[in-house]
Amino acid sequence: MAALFLFAGLQTTFAQKKDENIGTEVVNVVKPYTPTISDAFKVKETPTLEDDDNTKKEEIKYNIFSFPVASTFTPSKGRAATVDKAKQEKLYKNYATLGVGNYGTVNAELFVTENLNKNEYVGGMLRHISSQGGINDILLDDKFYNTSLDLTYGNQQKDYSWNVDAGYQHQIYNWYGLRTDFGSDLLEEDRNNLVRGIDPQHTYQNIYLGGRFSVEDGIFKDATLKFSRFSDDFGSGENRFFVKPTVGFEVSGQKINASFVVDYIGGSFEKTYFGGDEIKYGYANFGVQPSFTYQQDDLTVNLGAGLFYSVDNENSDNKFFVYPQVTATYRIVGDVMIAYAGAEGSLKQNSYRDFTQENFFVSPTLGIAPTDQKYDIYVGLKGKIANNVGFNIRGSYKNEDQKAMFKNNPYFSTNPNTEGYAFGNSFDVVYDNVKTISFFGELKADFSKNVSFGISGTFNSFTTDAESEAWNLPTLEVAANLDFNITEKWYAGTSVFFVGERKDQFSYTSALRNDLENTTLDSYFDLNAHVGYKYSERLTGFLKLNNIANQDYQKWINYPVQGFQFLIGANYKFDF
Repeated sequence: MAALFLFAGLQTTFAQKKDENIGTEVVNVVKPYTPTISDAFKVKETPTLEDDDNTKKEEIKYNIFSFPVASTFTPSKGRAATVDKAKQEKLYKNYATLGVGNYGTVNAELFVTENLNKNEYVGGMLRHISSQGGINDILLDDKFYNTSLDLTYGNQQKDYSWNVDAGYQHQIYNWYGLRTDFGSDLLEEDRNNLVRGIDPQHTYQNIYLGGRFSVEDGIFKDATLKFSRFSDDFGSGENRFFVKPTVGFEVSGQKINASFVVDYIGGSFEKTYFGGDEIKYGYANFGVQPSFTYQQDDLTVNLGAGLFYSVDNENSDNKFFVYPQVTATYRIVGDVMIAYAGAEGSLKQNSYRDFTQENFFVSPTLGIAPTDQKYDIYVGLKGKIANNVGFNIRGSYKNEDQKAMFKNNPYFSTNPNTEGYAFGNSFDVVYDNVKTISFFGELKADFSKNVSFGISGTFNSFTTDAESEAWNLPTLEVAANLDFNITEKWYAGTSVFFVGERKDQFSYTSALRNDLENTTLDSYFDLNAHVGYKYSERLTGFLKLNNIANQDYQKWINYPVQGFQFLIGANYKFDF
């Protein structure tokens, strides 16, 4: 009760005005209030319902009252949404290209094709590129000329198709790779007379006739054959005949294929590098390459082998070769990531023409023999990093017997052969057993429909048996390109490639001079670019720039390349 009176007194006190003086009073609390559990009322978590009606489940029934409603709404007919469709570019069957540039360069192409009827067609390609030369600080003429004509006739039926090809190529190159200090041990007049007496020009001619026949259904699949005649203006001549039929069939749902190969080559050179007797060569390689395809889920394996019998017509040295031809792929994540591996080998038929197209400055005094590519064991991974970015990486180990390599020819002042290639300015082909460890990587990206990019690189490590170096084989090669459309009318692109150091040998022997040294050719890069303008659907102008950095590098020893080059021209498309 004392507390109650105290509470009432406080209420009365606070209700008074602030300026009223009520005096002082002492209140003694005898016993404070101490609550106990019995004083609290606890609410139950689950109350008990005493109404019996609440425990019954009421059944609910739904009724729909349908009656017609008059409406004047008339829906409009549906129409497809308007889509901005790009104008389809007209495709033309034929085109002509002409470009001119510095160094007296002319580049021309003409491609023509025509359908005779719904099954037959004919076509032709004429190509020409030439330059009047003009490389600084060289002693001999460096002009070149390359013209080719290819013709084809084709016939396509419902169950089979076939075509016949024929062509002619005419090339002129010069052995201009004379060392700048050539003849330094001679009197100035004698040196000048010796250099002026060198005729470095070399002419190649090639004629070929070939064809292909393929069948849609049946055991016989297709066959390819080709005959070519290659010659030069130094009395060299080479004939080559190649035929390769393929058959295939299925056994218990598994594919079995077999290719048969007949590859004959025969030719001769008028004399050796030192003026000796005629060089003759001839090889006939017969081969069969059966293969069996096994596929299960994401794994695909091609099990095959190559069986070859090589006949040396000149030396009666016949050999039998067996090669693995096994490949496998495994889809780790669909098409996003694919692992692959293989072990492949083959008998490669080398030829004089193939060597000239790889190195135009070989001498017409070569030893021609096939290369025994024992095996190439590789493993790799390819796929996509993103929808528009693809990659490919691979490592390999290759073992080759009689691998062909280019090596600089020596100069001997006493050499009775005084042809234009006999002054240390040409290349020979040497053979050796070479083992190669390679690592390759490639990345391609399409950033949009207007921009694409690519870069690739290869690192090689060579081991030779007889030769002291792997002559003219680079240890590192890198290439990159970027292409993009600036507008609907303008497009451009650039490319760059890098080639690492190579090894070669320089040899010069005269009465007063005897030099023999292994030479390291410096690594080099070449930067190129192009830009084009589409004046119309038919006419496009272009500008090409090569070796923009104006590098005077040597691809082959004593053979500097042309410096900065430009080519301006146009391309015209047409139909008959």
